[in-house]
Amino acid sequence: MRINPTAAQTAAAEKPRMTPFKLKYAPVPGMFRHHAGEDLIDQIKFAADQGFSAWEDLGIGNRPPQLQGKIAQTLDKLGMTMGACLAYADFGAQSFVKDDPAVRDMLLDRMKTAVEVARRIRTDRAVLVLGQYDPQREWGYQTANAIDHLRACVDVCAPAGLVLVLEPLNPRDHPHLFLTRMAQAYEICRAVNSPHCKILMDLYHQQITEGNLIPNIDAAWSEIAHFHVGDNPGRREPTTGEINYRNIFRHLHRKGYTGVLAMEHGKSQDDKAGEQAVIDAYRACDAF
Repeated sequence: MRINPTAAQTAAAEKPRMTPFKLKYAPVPGMFRHHAGEDLIDQIKFAADQGFSAWEDLGIGNRPPQLQGKIAQTLDKLGMTMGACLAYADFGAQSFVKDDPAVRDMLLDRMKTAVEVARRIRTDRAVLVLGQYDPQREWGYQTANAIDHLRACVDVCAPAGLVLVLEPLNPRDHPHLFLTRMAQAYEICRAVNSPHCKILMDLYHQQITEGNLIPNIDAAWSEIAHFHVGDNPGRREPTTGEINYRNIFRHLHRKGYTGVLAMEHGKSQDDKAGEQAVIDAYRACDAF
């Protein structure tokens, strides 16, 4: 027996996708909930219809494995790329800076979990936040400890093809963190000396910490493997602040960047109009 589709189903099936963006901007859960509803699968489908070709969900490791698999299958079907998962981030602990076997064991357990999540969702990127610094220990010792821990973490992740991306964060929003600047992240990655230890450049954080975004992209280029996007002030969509994202996106495109740029920001307005403003902002910045 043939079941006739509803008018809404027919309209959805016939609605053409928007032109794909030039770069892999990745919406995050909740970005388009007013248009697509609360269901994550529907949100991903809506994002694909708008021309987005990637998706990022740093909290996906806390979701049921069955849902993780369903998200991965949906992205595959839509031809979308999964962004990074989260391997480790503790903003209140001294972890990577400590020469402590218990810390090492904890970190390796986190890496093993990250490998399993990454395999399930089919990503090859996992984010690391290196924790707080120790004000009572010389900086060089802390850096050496971080390098040693990272080498051990890489030993777990490399066989699975998982790249750890270290995220420097700004000290205004996240005081007392060890890793804050691009040059510092570059130095550490060069010392670890592995293709499985790279940098996540969060453009919002780095605009606050040091600015000089395009020169820092160029200087650290060999070690950058992932980007987060957000304008400053406010950490909202591009065009709402001081960062010239059209120039930055054009620069990345010219350099041949084919990875994900996760939309790690809020919206200037939390309703359907605000969600459309996000889409319009990326269209404007992608028109280089």
